[in-house]
Amino acid sequence: MSNDTQTQTITDIMRSTRIASLSYLSIGGDIVSTPMGTQEFTEPATVWFITERSSDKVDALGADPRVNVHYAGKGGWVSLAGTARFVDDDAKLRELWDASAGAFMSGGPEDADNGLIEVTATSAEFWDAPGAIATAVQLVKGVISDAQPDLGDNDIVRL
Repeated sequence: MSNDTQTQTITDIMRSTRIASLSYLSIGGDIVSTPMGTQEFTEPATVWFITERSSDKVDALGADPRVNVHYAGKGGWVSLAGTARFVDDDAKLRELWDASAGAFMSGGPEDADNGLIEVTATSAEFWDAPGAIATAVQLVKGVISDAQPDLGDNDIVRL
């Protein structure tokens, strides 16, 4: 699979669900994961989320910016590894604000506590699944015949 094809597969999986899981190291040293609504990504290497400046995750990212962002969609699974930072950009926040942000965030884009998390990914690991029914058939086939089931493509891509 070419790098362009891999990147397109990663993009398709990410677009199949808006909800991601952002994992980071808390101030106390625990690995924490929280669901986040993806506001935008033009390519898998840069992902934007809306958050509150006063949240624990913003403090934690200031201390250690290393993150993992996980997507599980209809076409497979993607794990982005990279760094994140809080961005205070009113114009970008207004651009990305939508009804889903308003449902979860207090105030609006003009609220001083609302801001952005920008994730810059350095690599993406993906599993391109052939679909739930095909995967189930392959798993049963593997159990019955002791053959290696075909569960789709898996690879790591440098972004």
